[in-house]
Amino acid sequence: MKATTLVRVAGQSIRKNTMRTLLTMLGIVIGVGAVIIMVAVGHGAQSTIQHQINSLGTNLIMITPGSVAQAGVSQGAATFSKLTVEDADKLKRESTLLSGVSPVIMTRTQIIGGGTNWRTSIEGVSVDFQAIRAWPVQDGTFFSDADARAMRKVAVIGSTIATTLYPGTSPVGQELQIRSVPFTIVGVLATKGQSAGGGDQDDIVLVPYQTAQSRLSGSIRIGQILCSTYTQADIPAAEEEVRSIMRESHHIANGDDDDFTVRNQTDLAQTAQATTQVMSYLLAAIASVSLLVGGIGIMNIMLVSVTERTREIGIRLAVGARGSDVLTQFLVESVVMSVLGGIIGLGVGFGGAALLGHLTGWATATPPSVVLIAVGFSGAIGVFFGFYPARKAAALNPIEALRYE
Repeated sequence: MKATTLVRVAGQSIRKNTMRTLLTMLGIVIGVGAVIIMVAVGHGAQSTIQHQINSLGTNLIMITPGSVAQAGVSQGAATFSKLTVEDADKLKRESTLLSGVSPVIMTRTQIIGGGTNWRTSIEGVSVDFQAIRAWPVQDGTFFSDADARAMRKVAVIGSTIATTLYPGTSPVGQELQIRSVPFTIVGVLATKGQSAGGGDQDDIVLVPYQTAQSRLSGSIRIGQILCSTYTQADIPAAEEEVRSIMRESHHIANGDDDDFTVRNQTDLAQTAQATTQVMSYLLAAIASVSLLVGGIGIMNIMLVSVTERTREIGIRLAVGARGSDVLTQFLVESVVMSVLGGIIGLGVGFGGAALLGHLTGWATATPPSVVLIAVGFSGAIGVFFGFYPARKAAALNPIEALRYE
């Protein structure tokens, strides 16, 4: 029997019991729809995290105080600080793979400006910070090397600070008080949005690190050093070069553990996405249970169909149809039912993902490969769960089948 004829006959059989067919396909529809929604949410979350990691900067390498393991004991990064501005200067002088180096002196304090106050993060950085973080200025300018060398009291603020303290007006040229020290605002950074950790990257004030060290911090230690490479391919070699220069700067003997930690964007992305990926797989696995239930439902209905059509099967066999023809016919009916349920489930899944994204504000994205896998898996369910009823139909004795009432 031709494939087109088999599909047409299968369609006719399905239409004879439309309501029963729809109820049978319900498990497949729910299963495929649930899988699509879960994968869309998971993939969207991973894309968002990757975008947030990329927003940290261009080919970023971060050096933080403290080693993950010292003397066989796990310490964790930032256990204690031995980073200094001299380390950053040495990296900038001796490195051949780094395009920019910036020490970062971090503190959090109250600021006063525009007739109100706000608690925010203050970071003392170098001029290279802007290129490392790929963070343009939307109003005004970034402070210059001359500002940094002269330890001028100038500041560049994030867009959150600008809209909070200076709504409806340009803050450039206005005064901002940090710990009773007056600073002049020279620029406003472009909006970055949330970080991978959920923090507001735009809630920040940047000042020259020399000014921060002399006027705000008073400590010779710094919180971290940010670096960037010329290309992404340079990152692995640059990390090794950074470790070598830092070990020499800190006089660490061969065989001793580092007293600092070097990480790159890939490390940050992998860490941030690990939990999201596991949850996506878990939710997709749970949703797949509906597909299994739908498959069992199809097998039950096909067994009922074989019983109801026993006399029809006997007539077909009596007029010359082979057992393989009967098996193929029932198998095609099962596959058509499953694939049809999968296609409807795709519509439910895309609609559900769009609605969920609209109601919650979550990012959703469905890879094309998932669509093919969902439909293919639906067809595979039809073959797997439809094979037993089809084989049972093909094995009927024609004489006994004709006698069946």
